[in-house]
Amino acid sequence: MTMEKRRDFIKKAAIASAGLTFGGPMIFSAKSYSNIMGANDRIRVATIGVNGRGNSMSSTFAKQKNTEVACICDVDERAIPKTIKRVLDAGQANAPRPEKDCRKLLEDKSIDAIYIATPDHWHAPLTIMGCQAGKDVYVEKPISHNPREGELAVAAARKYDRVVQMGAQRRSAPTLAEGIEALHNGIIGRVYFAKTWYTNNRKQTFLKPGAVPSWLDYELWQGPAPRMAYKEGLIHYDWHWFWHWGTGEALNNGTHEVDVARWGLGVDFPIRVSSVGGRYQYRDDWETPDTQVITMDYPGGISLMWENRSSNGRQIESRDRGIIFYGEKGSLDTGGDMYTVYDSEGKLVKEVKPQQKEESMQGRNTASPSLGLDSLHVADFLDAMRNRRRPNCDVELGHKSTMAMQIGNIAWRLKRDIQLDPANGHIIGDKEAQQLWSREYEKGWEPKV
Repeated sequence: MTMEKRRDFIKKAAIASAGLTFGGPMIFSAKSYSNIMGANDRIRVATIGVNGRGNSMSSTFAKQKNTEVACICDVDERAIPKTIKRVLDAGQANAPRPEKDCRKLLEDKSIDAIYIATPDHWHAPLTIMGCQAGKDVYVEKPISHNPREGELAVAAARKYDRVVQMGAQRRSAPTLAEGIEALHNGIIGRVYFAKTWYTNNRKQTFLKPGAVPSWLDYELWQGPAPRMAYKEGLIHYDWHWFWHWGTGEALNNGTHEVDVARWGLGVDFPIRVSSVGGRYQYRDDWETPDTQVITMDYPGGISLMWENRSSNGRQIESRDRGIIFYGEKGSLDTGGDMYTVYDSEGKLVKEVKPQQKEESMQGRNTASPSLGLDSLHVADFLDAMRNRRRPNCDVELGHKSTMAMQIGNIAWRLKRDIQLDPANGHIIGDKEAQQLWSREYEKGWEPKV
């Protein structure tokens, strides 16, 4: 592909749905993307959950053209001043106002959008609340804690006509979009299998009874989840490994790779999902597996596999995380905003690297694996708001990728295959599995559309 054709493709593949026309060459770097928006209307954003990922993303929003981070919200009062400083350091003139209770900022009609980086059990309920309050929503993956919540989030976005973007940044990666287009155009023939993986060196987690810290509103942290006694070691990260609040590594990280795989394979809902694995490395308090394989069969003779080793850091194919597509004529590898093509004998055919160094990936960085891709994805969200279009990872796309992994966890918990209706992803003929389709909520917190 010539450079001219490549630039033309990037326009079409990465942002074609925006309906925008640009003059001259398109240069897609995280630094320059925000300067091509052109609109003069300022978007005011509130960021919610800023102890880790949200802290980084607050500055990313602050750096976007005609965008203001108007409010910083967290139940940990220590986190708010740090993020306000980070926003100011990013160049924003006005300091965001602090807020502990997200429900109060939803009442503020001057706020146009909310960004959500809370624990998983808050993602869908807060997305729905945001839509009902007339806000557009950028929510980190997974889009929901359970499949029913994902359906409700989709329904809320459609009912209230809101832009809802899931934080799957690779959907806005221009070079990767070129690679996915090449897959769809037959560069390796019919694509029938995708292997995805994630590796890390996570350590033991032990929880113990303790007093709620003075800096934490634990009641509000629990929010929609039924009340449980506070335990030391749970907050701010290791809630991921407990079903009451988290969704395990499958949704914490696997969602990213599976979303790209599903995009490349061109599939929606699976017909069968299975999973094996366990908590093998340590004997501690983890409820979710540190070693897990989830496999999904899709209509048309297509399969997808995700492999996880949370506590054994040996890389696969020299990468912390990645995706390989297999087809009749060869394979295509990717891990971030790049791709490599091999023939059926494993001989290198083509290698396309990121256009900008800042778009490369640091697979185990929990705050921001790629600042460049963060900026591109945020810019896409803001442009979707201004043009009232669906963003690159619209809520429905996010739900399909999230739900597939949630079914994988259900299969692992029940130790059997789960059969699904490919029309909507609903579980077929398994009442016990269907009970895990949703969850119980604290009274008064039940999400409704």
